[in-house]
Amino acid sequence: MWPKKPSDELSAGDSSFPPEHHQHSSSSLYSLWLQPLNHKYSPAGNQARADMNPEAQQDVSVSQGIRVMFYMMKPNETSFQTLEEVPDYVKQATPFFISLMLLELVVSWILKGKAPGRLDDALTSMSAGILSRLPSLFSRSIELTTYIYIWENYRLIILPWDSPWTWYLTFLGVDFGYYWFHRMAHEVNIMWAGHQTHHSSEDYNLSTALRQSVFQIYTSWIFYSPLALFIPPSVYAVHLQFNLLYQFWIHTEIINNLGPLELILNTPSHHRVHHGRNRYCIDKNYAGVLIIWDRIFGTFEAENEKVVYGLTHPINTFEPFMVQCHHLVYIWTTFWATPGFFNKFSVLFKGPGWSPGKPRLGLSEEIPEVTGKEVPFSSSVSHLLRIYAVVQFALMLAFYEETFADKAALSQVTLLLRVCFIILTLTSIGFLLDQRPKAAVLETFRCLVFLMLCRFGHLKPFTPSLSFALEIFFFHLHCFLGSQKHKTTCLRPWEISLYSILLF
Repeated sequence: MWPKKPSDELSAGDSSFPPEHHQHSSSSLYSLWLQPLNHKYSPAGNQARADMNPEAQQDVSVSQGIRVMFYMMKPNETSFQTLEEVPDYVKQATPFFISLMLLELVVSWILKGKAPGRLDDALTSMSAGILSRLPSLFSRSIELTTYIYIWENYRLIILPWDSPWTWYLTFLGVDFGYYWFHRMAHEVNIMWAGHQTHHSSEDYNLSTALRQSVFQIYTSWIFYSPLALFIPPSVYAVHLQFNLLYQFWIHTEIINNLGPLELILNTPSHHRVHHGRNRYCIDKNYAGVLIIWDRIFGTFEAENEKVVYGLTHPINTFEPFMVQCHHLVYIWTTFWATPGFFNKFSVLFKGPGWSPGKPRLGLSEEIPEVTGKEVPFSSSVSHLLRIYAVVQFALMLAFYEETFADKAALSQVTLLLRVCFIILTLTSIGFLLDQRPKAAVLETFRCLVFLMLCRFGHLKPFTPSLSFALEIFFFHLHCFLGSQKHKTTCLRPWEISLYSILLF
């Protein structure tokens, strides 16, 4: 179909947008993506908004917040005429993420006498989630940007935004698109390079749901784009968030079987199979919300034996860049080592287990057997260093939340420096947990960067009245550690205690 001309107008009776929004836009995809994040969606004004406008959004009540996590909202509660009215449900779900994780911890202690996972693994999962959100500080979500571009230029029909039929059709369409995206993310090697991040955890708990890829979003939009031919962006934006939020609570081992709901919905039991590296678990249960897609397309598998979680070849690291990028490095190496153009093409677009002479998805017998006695990779650092890592992560998280809350008021330079500091902090924590030789040096450098950013006003110290004394203290600490870096490769307990004083 040819693109619609800018002169084409919606009918006067169309209720998808107010009258001033009835003219099509000729804006380019690139310009939509890079427009300031506080612009509203307006086809007439060439301003497609992907991140919601806080001033126009409705607050989500506690009742709604709980129901959002389980896709239990009603159409009349979540139908919006324009994109800027759509609440940022994911952002407002943060308290519910934390509450459910704490509830899981308590229930696990009561039922099993132990925590649902390991601290080092949980920190790594949350670090991946933070990294995956940082690009949104500078540009729009590619999933919404491309969707709006297609809607503005290629839509075929316009379904009413306030119709329950449109709401339910979008629910099915988004979930169907997610099934095929998820399946291709396992069956196409270059897409698996992004999605494998989510599967790299050897634990299975609610923190695992936060282990997201930085790269995955750049391919997922393809599978939702057909909806833009007839579904208004405001309706799509609601269900894109609901589909994601629903998948949070199914990452747990404390819920066993949900009876008849197992026939229709994706449940913790079904999704445990998906995260398993047992042979019977590989490439099964791709569903987002409805498990019916797996039953229809032959990818369903019920949970029938103990599931061992993680990648078939564990990466054994907590360093965030390795978690995100290690398979891309593997593809790069394999691509150049594989002879022949078509074979190189197959390295990218066939399955992760493919090599010349094998079927598209590889051979199932080459998947390593599991015994059920596998021991997950864990950090051997001291309890004191774990506490230090948690405290530094919590401080970084406070700056992270503040940065997102104030991003409209911050300069691009300050945003960039804060993002660099966040990345540096996550990397340093990964080095500490991995006990890398240069962990102490990197952490010393990170704390010095922290003080410099505070000094020049790019970060706000938690105790401004003590900032000068803090700088003097850290200057001496930095000089001492710099003189000691050739004598030790790991932080000693007393050094950790000195670092902890910086918190006050």
